[in-house]
Amino acid sequence: MVSFNKMKGGRILLLLVCSSVITLGVFAAGPPTCPADLGGKCSDSGEWEGEFFPGIPKIKYEGPSSKNPLAFKWYNVEEEILGKKMKDWMRFSIAFWHTFRGTGGDPFGAPTKYWPWEDGTNSLAMAKRRMRANFEFLEKIGVDRWCFHDRDIAPDGETLEESNKNLDEVVALAKELQGTKIRPLWGTAQLFMHPRYMHGGATSSELGVYAYAAAQVKKAMEVTHDLGGENYVFWGGREGYQSLLNTDMERELDHLARFCEAAVAYKKKIGFSGTLLIEPKPQEPTKHQYDWDAATTANFLRKYGLIGEFKLNIECNHATLSGHSCHHELETARINGLLGNIDANTGDPQIGWDTDQFMTDISEATMVMLSVIRNGGLAPGGFNFDAKLRRESTEVEDIFLAHISGMDTLARGLRSAAKLIQDGSLAELVRKRYQSFDTEIGAQVEAGKGDFETLEKLAMKWGEPKVPSAKQELAEMIFQSAL
Repeated sequence: MVSFNKMKGGRILLLLVCSSVITLGVFAAGPPTCPADLGGKCSDSGEWEGEFFPGIPKIKYEGPSSKNPLAFKWYNVEEEILGKKMKDWMRFSIAFWHTFRGTGGDPFGAPTKYWPWEDGTNSLAMAKRRMRANFEFLEKIGVDRWCFHDRDIAPDGETLEESNKNLDEVVALAKELQGTKIRPLWGTAQLFMHPRYMHGGATSSELGVYAYAAAQVKKAMEVTHDLGGENYVFWGGREGYQSLLNTDMERELDHLARFCEAAVAYKKKIGFSGTLLIEPKPQEPTKHQYDWDAATTANFLRKYGLIGEFKLNIECNHATLSGHSCHHELETARINGLLGNIDANTGDPQIGWDTDQFMTDISEATMVMLSVIRNGGLAPGGFNFDAKLRRESTEVEDIFLAHISGMDTLARGLRSAAKLIQDGSLAELVRKRYQSFDTEIGAQVEAGKGDFETLEKLAMKWGEPKVPSAKQELAEMIFQSAL
């Protein structure tokens, strides 16, 4: 009986395996160049015909009273705020990876988004179609900058040479489509998804991987430069460790610094005038990432003599993960002269991972814009919408609604921050809080001339100090009144 059951089970298993092979063969035999339900929107050659976003007009400003969801309520491109046009304060950019490669998939579920132009492949033809969709979206949303990872816009090849060839072909199309008015805010290399980067790229324990990462960054810098990109970003998603027991942290940090030095040298060699940016993140996917937050990254740059060669790309959701507010990270970068760009998104305080949501909190946006104004703007950086639709948002129109919401939120934040600055009440409250240092003795202390002996004599002369209220509640009232 046992023998019979084993034989029967073996036949069933063989049947299942054969069925799977046949099924896979059917799907792999030749995917259609266009989806089956497009109703003739693709030609015989596989080229897309007509609009990618039919029925959606160019988004315009209609003001706060507008009920039109496909219109800006607060973002008025040419309007001047504090002597600068809104478009120049914002310098908005669209993230290619979330907007055109996002699927809605997560660790617990399959993809939920099936855009009508997708054919289910990662072919070169499909890459070119996505690029055309990208530029139609840019034109309709009224944004003249975009950001990309190399492997988002062009498929990986069997060899590095083939990957470079694929990238060149897609970049040539992008260059043609963007013309003279559109350019990348920044480009970067994807050094985290391929299995070769499981231990990192610049911090990998394998020299071969380090060399491959360098070659990939070299090419990504070249195409960013060729497209007229204004910045180049380094995001080290795998540049960290899972355990210190098997990690030589000092050696890995030294390797990372040598990698950055080589990038600086190559930037100068090819004549790329853009800013090199490092994007801090504490963890995910690694347990600990070496550029944990703005302060950690600033210390790394100082230690290795790179402080004048790099600035920071602050992502608000990464600030949340590191235990900070976005405002804190922006101020830390700003006062160190390192604020170069902002990845405009936010996280959820109830969720402990990088959710990349569109920023819709007016208070948060106002604090962000206070830092930007104090910085004198972000140029040649800007705001990149490193944000994605929620898994449950599956209609093409949702791409527009999400970006309109994000752009309007930051525009409203700019207006509120300008009110705070023009009113002057908050600045005066802060000035009064530190006014004891505006005296002659206070100035000496701030100039580094307050030695301990002198300060001891003053403490004995003055007696017990009177500590005034910080007026925290008043500061919050002033802030809220500007929203």
